[in-house]
Amino acid sequence: MTTTQPAPASAEVGVDAITATVIKSAMETICFEMATYVSRTATTPILNQSNERNATILKADGKLAALSVGIPQFMLSSTLPVRFASEFFAGELYPGDVLIANDPFHGGGHLPDVNVFAPVFDPQGNLCLFASIQCHHGDTGGAMAGGYNVFAKDIWSEGVRYPVLKLVEAGKERRDVVLMMRANSRLPGFIGDLRSQVGAAQLGARRLTDIITSYGADAVNGAVEWSIADATRRFSEEIAQWPDGTYTADVYVDHDPVGNTDIHVHCAITVDGDRLIIDFDGSDTRPNIHAWSTFGNTRGNVIAQLASLVDPSIPKNEGFFNCIDLRVPEGCCLNPAEGKPVSSGTHHPGVEVGDAIAIAMSKIIPDRCCPQSYKFGSPRQMWGDLDPRTGKPFFDHGGEVSAGWVSAVKGTDGWGALAASMGNLIKASAEINEQLFPHILRGRNFITDSGGPGQWRGGCGSRFIKEVRTPTFVNQYVVNQRHTHPGIAGGHDGSPDKCWVGNRFVETAVSQEPLDTGECLDYHFGGGGGWGDPLLRDPQAVLDDVWDEYVSIDGALRDYGVVVTGSVEEMTLALDEEATARERASRSGAA
Repeated sequence: MTTTQPAPASAEVGVDAITATVIKSAMETICFEMATYVSRTATTPILNQSNERNATILKADGKLAALSVGIPQFMLSSTLPVRFASEFFAGELYPGDVLIANDPFHGGGHLPDVNVFAPVFDPQGNLCLFASIQCHHGDTGGAMAGGYNVFAKDIWSEGVRYPVLKLVEAGKERRDVVLMMRANSRLPGFIGDLRSQVGAAQLGARRLTDIITSYGADAVNGAVEWSIADATRRFSEEIAQWPDGTYTADVYVDHDPVGNTDIHVHCAITVDGDRLIIDFDGSDTRPNIHAWSTFGNTRGNVIAQLASLVDPSIPKNEGFFNCIDLRVPEGCCLNPAEGKPVSSGTHHPGVEVGDAIAIAMSKIIPDRCCPQSYKFGSPRQMWGDLDPRTGKPFFDHGGEVSAGWVSAVKGTDGWGALAASMGNLIKASAEINEQLFPHILRGRNFITDSGGPGQWRGGCGSRFIKEVRTPTFVNQYVVNQRHTHPGIAGGHDGSPDKCWVGNRFVETAVSQEPLDTGECLDYHFGGGGGWGDPLLRDPQAVLDDVWDEYVSIDGALRDYGVVVTGSVEEMTLALDEEATARERASRSGAA
């Protein structure tokens, strides 16, 4: 058994705790400012409406120092691409440089997630930090529009890989690189989004330079080391309170886009004193599947889920990684060989990593466990050759983020519309979407009886209906039909997803599926998993759910053993307490 090490004394890192905390807070503020900069200056809805961006600050060697509130997996997957760039350009980075990377096999997640970052130097010219901003882009080139070629047989069919490029060198834009990138994206707004990221990275670099000027490079470096050591110490202390042992979980994805079924994720978590061993040996190794999560993506999902289960005030930085021995065998679905297609795999089996962590951890700390994932296959893309209002082609790359799968946790029902793993993402309003694209949103209502029953109920799924006003093509990959969002501690699973494109039910995935004018995409998003035994739910809470139409009268009896009389329409609902007591007693064997 290892022992918890104290945080370094002030002398060891060259800065006192108060100064270190002030600098850490300043860095987090800079991250927030960088992310907000993108939201206010980007040109496409996925960034200026839905906020699919995140900012981080990293040490010169790529270790995570600070981050903004954002998408958890994004927050923790920017480290490896920056680390690769730091090593690749060792001795060749200069003040004013801005770099870009998106390669899944150099630490990234999938091609649409583009990382733009700028090195920061001290007055003596020593590399100290990187300011990084990661954003999702709507197109990556390749064989199919939208960045999600779910039928691609390799990474090269999905789009263009950028292991690392200098967009700006010593303050001067590389026009050749920008031209090359422009030529490899179908979207006219791509360069606007890219330059928004460049501006955010440059802003972060200026702000960090100001901090180094104010406090000195030694103090800033010391503050980063202090914060990382603080996170390591505090996370280790929580781990040390858990019982030693090995705890396992098995989760599955219904199918990959081409129909291979039951993509398997196996996770074994070993608590050994104040450290964790997280081992995914036993996960799917079939070579023909189309479901691959890169190591960087897997690593990010592991930490994102673990961070949600412990003291939220622990800084989210490299200190979390220091407490974990992560083992992901090469060749399994969570660490594929170079060249495998990964566009949809960043979601599935990527988010199933979080499910497996939560289920395994529920055997250790069930009171704090809740899967933080989503189950949307991959975001839909809808495009056409002619918007009749403008006479131009259009491309909608999913600005309206999905609404469903919100799980319960002990003491709190699943609430809202977005799973926690979506972080800062919001749904673009119907009015904005209809102004930008030739569609009409016909529905976004919650679905009754879709939340997983439990002592605390999973959040309801929703029915999303979009009518097209001109001939439109659709890409859509659908999961969560058989292996639905899991319940915890005796809670039941959430409801399944269902999707129709026109009259066609989507069993696995469709690509370039046509919709004629007036036809609809009709998507039923599944509900979240419940927490705890449904028969322990407060009957009054069940009645309230029936009033709110989250649960039907039949569902109250079937799922909770609660007898409700009357009707919503006539405003006569009432709880039959005696009948409820008899029903629950009969189910528990006490009658």
